[in-house]
Amino acid sequence: MHKVKGVVVRAKNEPAAVETILVPDPGPGEALVDVLTCGVCQTDLHYKVGGVGDAFPYLLGHEAAGVVSAVGEGVTEVAVGDHVILNWRAVCGECRACRRGEPWYCFNTHNAEQKMTLEDGTELEPALGIGAFAEKTLVAAGQCTRIESPLEDGQYAAVGLLGCGLTAGIGAAINTGAVKRGESVAVIGCGGVGTAAVAGAALAGATTIIAVDVDDDKLSTAQRLGATHTVNSRSVDPVETIRELTGGHGADLVIDAVGVADTFMQAFQARDLAGRMVLVGVPNPGTVAEIPLDQVFSHGGSIKSAWYGDTLPSRDFPMLVDQYLLGRLDLDAFVSERIALEDVDAAFGTMKSGKVLRSVVELAR
Repeated sequence: MHKVKGVVVRAKNEPAAVETILVPDPGPGEALVDVLTCGVCQTDLHYKVGGVGDAFPYLLGHEAAGVVSAVGEGVTEVAVGDHVILNWRAVCGECRACRRGEPWYCFNTHNAEQKMTLEDGTELEPALGIGAFAEKTLVAAGQCTRIESPLEDGQYAAVGLLGCGLTAGIGAAINTGAVKRGESVAVIGCGGVGTAAVAGAALAGATTIIAVDVDDDKLSTAQRLGATHTVNSRSVDPVETIRELTGGHGADLVIDAVGVADTFMQAFQARDLAGRMVLVGVPNPGTVAEIPLDQVFSHGGSIKSAWYGDTLPSRDFPMLVDQYLLGRLDLDAFVSERIALEDVDAAFGTMKSGKVLRSVVELAR
């Protein structure tokens, strides 16, 4: 048993605070990871305010990089000393999605069996099965993806962000949206996920990349990361402007990185004939958008949702790390500030202000 510090929220809307937690040694199929970095993601805030469930107390954090310090019986994916990116979709290899060769849709992803606890024995529910705002965390070994390429100490903050939000956005463009060289792409909503979708579109070779938001600072950041055009939808009609920027036709691919009814309809309407639309912004429960079926039929193309950007960590993480090291994917640009565990609760406020892409906790090595 390991006694370490972790960021815990005990009840809905209570402050997230650093507490002493107990982390067991790994059992069969599990890995113990010394956390190096962990990004502050919108999903962690959802846990804090009760938007994910009421299984308090939660151990927050999930966008992380670390070093494997111990493994349980039967673990072959990783070994002690491996540097890894953590992910929240450890595929089972046996469900109907995995058996048909589509493990990124795995319907039976899993987490560690053992529970981390508070000192009094109260079981903690780790955010997305990870709980990485902690000096150590216990995960299923399949949640660890080995980093093969050597990195400098300061680069783990950026690479760890591939564990969730950045991969969701990049994957929405590359995997779900299947961007081809020379295509046009519009991204509605330029927070962390949307800006990552812009970067993914640029990486895939799109030549017209239109970033849409209501915040000029976010649009400037999107432009630095690959957008060829920016549209402030407070001042102009985004659908008409996207059409104007694409020869009057609409974009080949439109990504909704917001997930509200208005942006969904904008994305649907801003596509070219037979164009594609991807929803990666997570809607609130009960959100409704009404689409005339005759328009669905006459417009053609496709409407898809992106589950984690249809990402397979074992396939995609190494490729994205290589693209980062080659200078083709600027992950460093997503690290807005580097903070300590004690700063996580304040970072939620900073995140809501919209002035950062990611605050990243760095732990002492």
